[in-house]
Amino acid sequence: MLLKTFGWSFAITVLGLIAAVFYGGWTAFGVVAILAVLEISLSFDNAVVNAGVLKKMNAFWQKIFLTVGVLIAVFGMRLVFPVVIVAITAKMGPVEAVRLAFDDKDRYQQLVTDAHPAIAAFGGMFLLMIFLDFIFEDRDIQWLRWIERPLAKLGKVDMLSVCISLIVLLITSFTFATHAHQHGGMHADKAQTVLIAGVAGLITYMIVGGLSGFFEDRLEEEEEREHEEEEAAARSGTQRSAVKLAGQAAFFMFLYLEVLDASFSFDGVIGAFAITNDIVLMALGLGIGAMYVRSLTVYLVRQGTLDDYVYLEHGAHYAIGALAVILMVTIQYEINEVITGLVGVVLIAWSFWSSVRRNKALEAAEGKAAGPGDRSEVQSGV
Repeated sequence: MLLKTFGWSFAITVLGLIAAVFYGGWTAFGVVAILAVLEISLSFDNAVVNAGVLKKMNAFWQKIFLTVGVLIAVFGMRLVFPVVIVAITAKMGPVEAVRLAFDDKDRYQQLVTDAHPAIAAFGGMFLLMIFLDFIFEDRDIQWLRWIERPLAKLGKVDMLSVCISLIVLLITSFTFATHAHQHGGMHADKAQTVLIAGVAGLITYMIVGGLSGFFEDRLEEEEEREHEEEEAAARSGTQRSAVKLAGQAAFFMFLYLEVLDASFSFDGVIGAFAITNDIVLMALGLGIGAMYVRSLTVYLVRQGTLDDYVYLEHGAHYAIGALAVILMVTIQYEINEVITGLVGVVLIAWSFWSSVRRNKALEAAEGKAAGPGDRSEVQSGV
């Protein structure tokens, strides 16, 4: 099971490290290995959240996520995305941006760094919406009840998450704009860029998340109707449209996963520049890490880990909320990538530990309930 799920990741790791040695020797080997570990540590919470979405999709779309999705993640986000950002911000053609990435790596790194406010605002708003929609939902299983119970009541207010996100965006842009004027940092036009990028992230979440949710609800309604008709021993006659509807639902959920992965990868791509500004080494290292994140996602789904450890999904969403805040703060202030990675790991480890304690408590309660009956059976047997 383990080899089947992680087989491609192991293979890509070997090929990527060999390519690194041929490209830049053992120094490049070390850089790629460090980048892969960085990506995995920063994106573990991504795998848990992805698993929560992916478990609703069938085996075919899980394979699409591992094949086409990997191409988008590795080549799109880790290789093409930085080049596109440079081309847009520097107002140059993509070919010239690629040439810059290979011939003038310091200038390329500077241009990507200059684009960071827009990247952070877009990703921060997208992730913040995910966190708020999760925390405002009234759910049967609650982890930190003293937080989640009152917030679930507040969540009954329509569009509350959107309002809070926009307030955070406005405060962030104006606060940092004021700070820039006082200390000679980010210019006023950067504040406008942050606003536009943040709104774009919010719109992207609402469109992709809304469409996937719409088709998922339609699919559930269709399945319930077919079940009722089967019980009535009548031919449904809607099998073809149901298959098409399932495809639409899975497609938009796939899009949602890709945008989610893109938002998670922002911090990894930006953080990679602290280690190297070589675009080839960056793509190799982050690409290897992205493969493991995807394999881990599928592993969590197939093992039913989220069902066994019910607070894991909570911990991952709290990590998303923390990452969203960190991204917004990094628009003006620099935060070490180690802190970013540790926050997510600590929250997920805490939620896992809480899940284990919950499972032991339930087992103990069941044991006590069954105890008297067991004792009487033993006594009667004697």
